[in-house]
Amino acid sequence: MRLSTVDRSHIAPAVAEQAVEWLVELQSGDISEQRHQAWQEWRSADSEHERAWQRIEAINQGLRGLDTPLAVAALGAPAQRNRREALKLLMLCALVGGGAFSLRDSEPMMALRSDESTGVGERRALHLADGSHLELNTASAVDIRFDAGQRLIEMRQGEILLDGVSDPRPLRIHTPQGLIESRGGRLNVRVLERSSRVSLFDGSADLLADGQRQSLMPGQQANLSPTRIDPPASASEDSLAWTQGMLVASHMRLDDFLAELGRYRRGHLSCDPQVAGLLISGSYPLDNTERILALLPKALPVEVHSLTRYWIKVHPRATG
Repeated sequence: MRLSTVDRSHIAPAVAEQAVEWLVELQSGDISEQRHQAWQEWRSADSEHERAWQRIEAINQGLRGLDTPLAVAALGAPAQRNRREALKLLMLCALVGGGAFSLRDSEPMMALRSDESTGVGERRALHLADGSHLELNTASAVDIRFDAGQRLIEMRQGEILLDGVSDPRPLRIHTPQGLIESRGGRLNVRVLERSSRVSLFDGSADLLADGQRQSLMPGQQANLSPTRIDPPASASEDSLAWTQGMLVASHMRLDDFLAELGRYRRGHLSCDPQVAGLLISGSYPLDNTERILALLPKALPVEVHSLTRYWIKVHPRATG
């Protein structure tokens, strides 16, 4: 099958990632008959799945003809894990946009190009040159620029917690939506789809966007977008539970809970609209998302349906 004969219209990133994971698993040479059947079921479950698979097969056939750094990495990385991750990145780049570099601003590419990054479900702690402490949450990527005149953290994606120290040099955090100036203290920043949520727990900070400036006091948070800064609201310490490897929910809607949990695992995770408004509370360990999903039917009247480990949907519990 040639790529020129395959439908090259847009494929949803979540579906593309599932197709890539299936390709890598199938090429591992160690796949059970049960997993092979699950792959076939995934393909037949949705026309979008089959279209993604048809395209990825065509891309895979032409992989060795690609003279790009990513292709070289995918084919020649000395360690199996590195080769597998390079292959995943290359396939995602080609699959979603139809070209090897069409996803240069996507999550995997930004992580590859950044000074420091984490994968899905990974967290990291860093000690910076000035003595500040920086923690990266799942799927985060930052550039760090410290020199004689400035301390700058460029956030490309994800979420950080910064414990900054006092220093004559300004400490700035730049996100895709604006700029944060800190004079030391404890600051949580999360890049959302159209804004950045900034929560201050100690010290002081100013938010800047489109000529506007908003100061935060400890215990306050605000959303920062390219054209506006929302009024400050109360910040919750529960939002920092990820630094302890936990997800804390307090009367959280199930759809919001699953969206949050989905940040820490690969694939598609959703729920039926009939159960979206169910409320859930508790503290959940993020290092075992499968365990959290297994516990859901004990806490709520729901069933967890797994087409594959990358495609999970929560439905109302069957009656009778």
